[in-house]
Amino acid sequence: MILTRTAATFAPPVMEARRWLEGVAFPADRPLINVSQAAPVDPPPDALRQVMAEVALARDDAHLYGPVLGLPELRAALAQETGRIYGGAVSTDQIAITSGCNQAFAAAIATLCAEGDEVILPTPWYFNHKMWLDMSGVRTVPLKTDAALLPDPEMAEALITSRTRAMALVSPNNPSGVEYPAELLRAFYDLAQRRGIALILDETYRDFHAQSGAPHGLFEDPEWPDTLIHLYSFSKAYRLTGHRVGAMATGQTRLAEVEKFLDTVAICPGQIGQHAALWGMQNLGQWLAGERAEILARRAAISDGFPVLAEQGWALLGLGAYFAYLRHPFTMQSDDLARHLVRDQSILCLPGTMFYPQDDPDGARQLRIAFANLDQDGIGVLFQRLAGMDKSL
Repeated sequence: MILTRTAATFAPPVMEARRWLEGVAFPADRPLINVSQAAPVDPPPDALRQVMAEVALARDDAHLYGPVLGLPELRAALAQETGRIYGGAVSTDQIAITSGCNQAFAAAIATLCAEGDEVILPTPWYFNHKMWLDMSGVRTVPLKTDAALLPDPEMAEALITSRTRAMALVSPNNPSGVEYPAELLRAFYDLAQRRGIALILDETYRDFHAQSGAPHGLFEDPEWPDTLIHLYSFSKAYRLTGHRVGAMATGQTRLAEVEKFLDTVAICPGQIGQHAALWGMQNLGQWLAGERAEILARRAAISDGFPVLAEQGWALLGLGAYFAYLRHPFTMQSDDLARHLVRDQSILCLPGTMFYPQDDPDGARQLRIAFANLDQDGIGVLFQRLAGMDKSL
């Protein structure tokens, strides 16, 4: 039997989890708490939706093919914003706009890897990165993280072979929420530069980082385009998940290769979403600051309220951006536990087994909670349900 590219990987975890809801009736006094997906459920703010409507009605060119690498105005604005946040020099011709950040990762891998090449991913990993590597014929090399869920550059270097093409980091991390310190990111950058491989850094959740100021100084190195492939998403910042607007910053030579990939896969990113992202960057700075403040308040509520779970044997392994990453106290494996939570507690979350290799036992004790759509009262209800679970599970 021929193993196809898609058959080489697993089913999409979020879609698999949603199927657990089929046929389940949730009582009125215990409605479903859905903490399975890291995406805002609210639409964009009204002012942005109005701009999008005006673009759709008044700009004929918004309904046509656009530039493969994205609207020049948006590329220029993101280059300027990236330079402002991180320091260093970033130019328009070092920016590509993509149909979501996942496509940016896929494009990066397409420019880096051939059949049988290798990419190092820390565990727990972002499952869509692993899925794309599987479907690209690229071997994923797992990098174990420490008790704080931080990867070790020395351990990473020991995994580098002649087939290694990149290391891929996500910070703030999906699934753990952990924010990688600037000095750790610099150590990985220096390692990649020294060994002649790429560092892919996905900062989809940058706008919700707890630290004020630049998360790192990698763009300050004039040679950053030779090593760094930086990924970003407008989806979380401006609630544009359905419009698929992501971005990549890298060298011009690589972008010429990226253009081949994007032209073949989607021809161009959606125009209305790009205009929305541009207007958001120009006008929604204060609104976005409020969104960040709310996420940080929910993060604090999780930290402050967690002792009620700690008393029951739970552990908070990681916390940040949209995520709380937990170790549960039960003998039941997390994939079975997650299904049990749907029926017994009306909670939909993802098990740690979705973020690890099948032979790694760590995932069996872990759960990911995506709390961005749960207010502080909802967090309290979630903790009450988890704390009240049968200890014999």
